[in-house]
Amino acid sequence: MSAWGAFGAAPPVGACKACSFSTGEAPTDGRDHSLSVKELVLDNCRSNEGKIEGLTDEFEELEFLSTINVGLTTVAHMPKLKKLKKLELSDNRISGGLEVLADKCPNLTHLNLSGNKIKDLSTIGPLKELGSLKSLDLFNCEVTNLNEYRDNVFKLLPQLTYLDGYDKDDKEAPDSDAEVYAEGLEDEEEDEDDEEEYDDDAPPGDEEDEEGDDDEEENEEEEEEDLSGEEEEEEDLNDKEVDDEDDEEEERGQKRKRELDEEGEEDEDD
Repeated sequence: MSAWGAFGAAPPVGACKACSFSTGEAPTDGRDHSLSVKELVLDNCRSNEGKIEGLTDEFEELEFLSTINVGLTTVAHMPKLKKLKKLELSDNRISGGLEVLADKCPNLTHLNLSGNKIKDLSTIGPLKELGSLKSLDLFNCEVTNLNEYRDNVFKLLPQLTYLDGYDKDDKEAPDSDAEVYAEGLEDEEEDEDDEEEYDDDAPPGDEEDEEGDDDEEENEEEEEEDLSGEEEEEEDLNDKEVDDEDDEEEERGQKRKRELDEEGEEDEDD
C-alpha cells in the first residue's frame, strides 16, 4: 500500500481509498509534499511483508501515524520518524521486535498496541527506552491476563502515566473532547482579559466625559448643601424672632405690673 494520499494525487488502481492525510492545507501543485505532512492515516490498508509502500523517512514532519488493521507482523520496517508522537498499531499481528521503536521514533508519547499478539511482559520491556512515552494501550492482548498486570507494567515502564486509559490510581485519562473543551475555556478567559485591558486603555475622551459627570455630581451635592444651609439659617432667624417677641411680651407684662403697683400706692396715699 502506498501513501500517495500524502501527495495530493489520486492513488492508482488497486490502492486503498481509506487512506487520508493532513498537512494543514491541501497540496495542488502535484509536487512531493511529504516533508510537510503532520498526520497520516492508513487504517485498513494492506501491508506487503510488513512494509507499507511509500511510507519512508521523508515524512520527517510526521507527528501522528495510524496503521490500524493493516496486517503488520513487525515494526522492523518502520521508517525513522524523529518527530512522531502518536503511533496507532492496534489490530495487527505484532508479537515482538519493539526495540526498534526507540531508534526509529524516539519521541513517542502515545503508543497503541491493542489487539496484537503480545503475550508477556518481556515483549514490552524495550519500551522503557522511550523516555517520553506517557500512554500505552494493550487492550485485547494476552499480556493483560497476567496476575498484577497493571502494577508490573508501571514498574517495568516508570515513565508511563496512563496504561489502557487509566493512571496508577485508576483515574481515567482525559479524552480529546475534554482537552478541546478546556482549550475553549482558556480562549474565553483570554478574551475576557483582553476586554478588561481594552477598558483600561479607553480613549481619553471617555475619561474626560466620566470626569465631567463626576464634577456635575459634586456641584449638585454642593448646591444641595448650600440649600440646606440656607434653610437652617432661616429656621434660626425664625426662632430668634419668636424669642424676641417673647422677650418683648414679657417686658410689657412687667411694665404693666409696675404701673399697677404704682397706681395702688397712689390710692393708698389718698
